[in-house]
Amino acid sequence: MSGHGTPRGGARTYAEAGVDIGRGNAFVEAIKPLVRSTMRPGADTEIGGFGGIFDLRAAGFHDPLLVAANDGVGTKLKIAIDTGIHDTIGIDLVAMCVNDLVVQGAEPLFFLDYYATGRIDPSVGEDIVRGIAEGCRQAGCALIGGETAEMPGLYAEGDYDLAGFAVGAVERDRLLPRRDIAAGDVLLGLAASGVHSNGYSLVRRIVADCGLHWQDPAPFDAATPLGRALLEPTRIYVKSVLTAIARAPDGVKALAHITGGGLTENLPRVLPEDVTAEIDLESFALPPVFAWLRDVAGIEGAEMLRTFNCGIGMVVVADPGRADATEAVLREAGETVHRLGRLVAGRDGAAVRYAGELRP
Repeated sequence: MSGHGTPRGGARTYAEAGVDIGRGNAFVEAIKPLVRSTMRPGADTEIGGFGGIFDLRAAGFHDPLLVAANDGVGTKLKIAIDTGIHDTIGIDLVAMCVNDLVVQGAEPLFFLDYYATGRIDPSVGEDIVRGIAEGCRQAGCALIGGETAEMPGLYAEGDYDLAGFAVGAVERDRLLPRRDIAAGDVLLGLAASGVHSNGYSLVRRIVADCGLHWQDPAPFDAATPLGRALLEPTRIYVKSVLTAIARAPDGVKALAHITGGGLTENLPRVLPEDVTAEIDLESFALPPVFAWLRDVAGIEGAEMLRTFNCGIGMVVVADPGRADATEAVLREAGETVHRLGRLVAGRDGAAVRYAGELRP
């Protein structure tokens, strides 16, 4: 016989090839209670179907624009995998998507995740989805579906990848950024919870160059293991920012989510070309984790500001006449707010100019 028939002793079923449909189905059943915990008006269907459904009318919208965003967590995933700490990385996944929605004034409505791995480990998967559900609750959006892909041969043992997809809505007349951004507008910075989910390729390189291990005490927080400290999840700003938009009418003109590229690259994305953002770096303290990264690796200030958030995770461009009220609402909603500076007329080269130095 020629060699084109069934291989003797080879895999004859999908499970023998490494994909266990039954294990996948059991995983979906196990996470259903986590998914139910995220339900909100407009979303009340179970996962497991071919698609998720959301009812905009039930959510209370009248003339909405839909806003969509997708993102991942980047190489922060490697720290979760290496440490075996998987219960917070899902918060990061949600945060990276919903923080991008809210900068356009949109309320996040629903979220879908994509979880791919070589072999489903139910305990790891449940921890990941537990974090995703927590992120959705923090953002007020429903987890209405997702995909779990078991792909042996594509991922090394224990490795996985995550992607997230979020959809929100904003009434047409409340879309941000507004067109009346102008010189004199005040820049309010909302404190970050840590490194968030950007710059981890450099962070991991610095940790390796220092000869540190994830279980070692963090040099910037001796009471916490380094891996756990660097896995501090990304702050979700949705509810506080939407509260400010609702309670300080016309106070919020624009928002910028400070991700990869830092203040230097992200703030100009929401500004017109005829203004420059002037930021006083001494208006906020450089958090210990960033001070350590800067000092141990000898990173220059300009590189810090275009790589990391440096302690500012979101910037609010506020009307000068409403800046105090906007700041008060944000503080009441639980944010730490810094007066970073203001917009000035004209743009002489750089869209962002800095005064002072980054200091702990």
